[in-house]
Amino acid sequence: MTDGADVLVVEDAPEYATVASTVLVAAGHSVHTATTVAQAMSQLHRVRPQVVVLDLSLPDGDGLDLCRHICEHSDAFVLMVTGRDTPDDRVRGFGAGADDYLIKPYSPRELGVRVDALLRRPRGGLPALALRRCGDLLIDPRTREVHIGDDRIEVTRIEFGLLEALSARPHAVLSRRELLDRVWGDQWVADDHVVDVHIANLRRKIDRGRDPSRSRVRTVRGVGYALSD
Repeated sequence: MTDGADVLVVEDAPEYATVASTVLVAAGHSVHTATTVAQAMSQLHRVRPQVVVLDLSLPDGDGLDLCRHICEHSDAFVLMVTGRDTPDDRVRGFGAGADDYLIKPYSPRELGVRVDALLRRPRGGLPALALRRCGDLLIDPRTREVHIGDDRIEVTRIEFGLLEALSARPHAVLSRRELLDRVWGDQWVADDHVVDVHIANLRRKIDRGRDPSRSRVRTVRGVGYALSD
């Protein structure tokens, strides 16, 4: 059982908004609601929720774009709740920064369990640690900043978590399961290939101008990933 948290439910379908709010309030959370992207943006900065339960089909904008904004401007976990149920839909959702993905119609109990699982994961506030270097890549766990040379690279919370885990053991190979446990927490219950999606996004940011065969995040086929110079 987790301590109560501020949860923002972004949902324009009244029946789903009611179900989510009822389940989460019963679990001891403070629930805030929004039915549009504009309302969600306002609530996000006013409430500063720990978790956002996000429907993708909103009347005034794209839920994927809203997810990207949340990941870039807050430490909130994002649980996407949507009827978009193809593998490509899930890849796009995780690629936008979602921490978990739940298909409608869903069990109210499962929604509550997934929110609690997110809240058990480590988030933000890494302890003060020394700067980490791998070639010209600089990772600062204290400020959660990433630099290549003099350029600051903007990364999401999950992307930084992956870099933090890999840079703790440079050149060592970490399996998907190890990365899931370190970044998502050992309560993660979905497909471990979500790691591949976020690694691909991370590579696009830190490998610009590099030959793909010399990626800073090396794939070891059938094993996992390692950070290279």
